[in-house]
Amino acid sequence: MSEKISIASWNINSVRFRMDIVQQFLREAAPDVLCLQETKVINGDFPHAPLRALGYEHIAIHGQKMHHGVAILSRIPFTEDDRLDWQANGEARHIGVRLENGLRLENVYVPAGGDIPDREANPKFGQKLDFLERMTRWSEGLGDLPVILTGDFNIAPLESDVWSHKQLLDVVSHTPIEVQALAGLQAANDWVDLGRKFVPAPERLYTWWSYRAKDWAASDRGRRLDHMWASRSVADKAVAHRVYEPCRNWLKPSDHIPILTEFVL
Repeated sequence: MSEKISIASWNINSVRFRMDIVQQFLREAAPDVLCLQETKVINGDFPHAPLRALGYEHIAIHGQKMHHGVAILSRIPFTEDDRLDWQANGEARHIGVRLENGLRLENVYVPAGGDIPDREANPKFGQKLDFLERMTRWSEGLGDLPVILTGDFNIAPLESDVWSHKQLLDVVSHTPIEVQALAGLQAANDWVDLGRKFVPAPERLYTWWSYRAKDWAASDRGRRLDHMWASRSVADKAVAHRVYEPCRNWLKPSDHIPILTEFVL
């Protein structure tokens, strides 16, 4: 017997500050699972009550004061709560669970990498590349496991993933070295990019717009930094993928918007 399941991902940029729009999204989109990044809260202060009131009784959190942080909210029971330190410095950037149907779900917040795309001049950029290298080695060992890898990858790999390929070639998130590193990660487990499975390039597809723009929609200087990948066996069961651009206009918005994929398993 098959079941339909929807999984969403959203860099919320402080879950407590934006709890109103988290609740609004959960009421309107009603995903079975929501993966959050950049929650910016320690585990003891995570706002469980308003989420459980909406039916998200199963919550896995990996928090950190003021910075980073990831969480998985689910209406479906899960087990195997993992936290992998791909940053190798204790930052809260990954949490993984196994849903009761056997599907592994890995939620990741890749470092932004600073402003200068040079490892020597900018150690943060080197940390980002090392993070991706550790993820690549991990991916190589997954074998035939049914896995979804989602979150804020902080890389827009394709020309149509950014508002101007030419102007962003030297801007961290779209540089050739980052794109190459992400391609290596994707190849390590034959990951399927579900966003581009349903919205093929060169169609425009963005998930992030800077707060600096006076009118983000009018200037539309977006980038696709948020991704959902699936192992080949899981990707074959994906039936729809959506991005929620209107959320960028909600009250006190994140600079990212949610993405959501539906599966029939």
